[in-house]
Amino acid sequence: MTAGAAPRVAVVGGGVSGLAAAHRLRTQLGPAAEILLLEQRDRLGGVLDTVDLAGTPVDVGAEAFLVRRPEVLDLVTELGLGDSLTHPTAATATIRAGGRTVGLPRGTLMGVPGPAAALDGVLSADGLARAAAEATRPLSWTPGSDVALGALLRERFGPEVVDRIADPLLGGVYAGRVDALGLRATVPALATALDDGAGSVTAAAGAGMAASGQRAGTLAGPVFGALRGGYRELVDALAGAAKARVRTGVTVRALEHTGTGAAPDAWRLTLGPVPSPEYLDVDAVVLAVPAPAVRRLLEPVVPAAAAAAGRIDLASSAVVALAYRACDVTGMPATSGCLVAADEPLPVKGVTHSSAKWAHLGADGLVRIRASTGRFGEEAGLQVDDDELVARTRRALSELDGIGAEPVAAHVARWGGGLPQYGVGHGDVVAALTGALAGVAGLEVTGAMLHGVGVPACVGTARAAADRLAAGLVTPR
Repeated sequence: MTAGAAPRVAVVGGGVSGLAAAHRLRTQLGPAAEILLLEQRDRLGGVLDTVDLAGTPVDVGAEAFLVRRPEVLDLVTELGLGDSLTHPTAATATIRAGGRTVGLPRGTLMGVPGPAAALDGVLSADGLARAAAEATRPLSWTPGSDVALGALLRERFGPEVVDRIADPLLGGVYAGRVDALGLRATVPALATALDDGAGSVTAAAGAGMAASGQRAGTLAGPVFGALRGGYRELVDALAGAAKARVRTGVTVRALEHTGTGAAPDAWRLTLGPVPSPEYLDVDAVVLAVPAPAVRRLLEPVVPAAAAAAGRIDLASSAVVALAYRACDVTGMPATSGCLVAADEPLPVKGVTHSSAKWAHLGADGLVRIRASTGRFGEEAGLQVDDDELVARTRRALSELDGIGAEPVAAHVARWGGGLPQYGVGHGDVVAALTGALAGVAGLEVTGAMLHGVGVPACVGTARAAADRLAAGLVTPR
């Protein structure tokens, strides 16, 4: 970048991470900066996707955000969307386990039983006995170590706690199997308590709940938030406030570092088809794309970072959203939804009774439901057409909710490679990636593969990356 010139920055990826980074760059760099937002799909938002289901906006990707993290709430306020903020109703969730639907167990830390866990109805008599005995068994733990969460819980509590409680809860977050997820990245409060000397996993779960203010499985005040008009409100507001030059339907095929001497932060992006490439020269780049794309783009320029990104797996899933006339679903449980245990013979992993959970989604008298399917390693089960996914969902709803009626509207959203998997040693992978990039001027990576898959984590990570990039662009060298 020449002295006195306004910076030119490319943000590759138009999901929430890319949008949040572009917005933050505009805030930090001012109106003169040129910000280019490049997205391969034909729309912005990534896994934030809102569709009109029977005339009402419904999110068919990410559904809600944690309000106990400040990032999205701060952004909602900053963008003037406060009047759209809403919280769930008092409807409670259930879990399908052992062929029965019962209330979601209280007193667990992301499915890991604490000292006051209420597991009756979810576990068998043998399962209850094994879970109760965990607190009395000697525990060997090396502080700072990491293990597969499923393996730890199976050894300590037995298989039922894993298959009937932990796997459904964490499977909804990561679309993955708890046996492949790393303890330290997915339940960090549990790892911290174990590092601090907890005498059992039960005690560690209790300490983790206490540290977060959780008591007996409940938290004071709302835990989740959403926007009445769906996440499209956030996407549109971010895009508008960023004042970026947006290009959708464009693929970034290559990244080249062209900086030398007094201008080390200079980059060239190759866009478009191989026979007729387009070149884009910029001062800085933010990569807000999934791990495979990060690996591909960084391979020629920062191979160590590329290698780290290549160690992050992705899971695919699908969401089926349905709308019914209220008179056709009179027997449906008045709950917020149902998680499905991994050992249940049902074709979905969870169902949300959206119009019961979110009052605004039932204000017109229709009942709206969304179901999710697909976990890491089960991609073959998603290789069917939309009609079959709807049919599978309807069979599950017949079993879970007694619904046999035809829906008045249906929508299928497919998320191929939509969620990164936080495996054992994920923190080391992220440290290797970010460490390799630390000395590279004008280049940042952000996204769900780093420090959390939730929307607040993505926003926080993106804004931090934008701040680092902006500091390098505006600070004299």
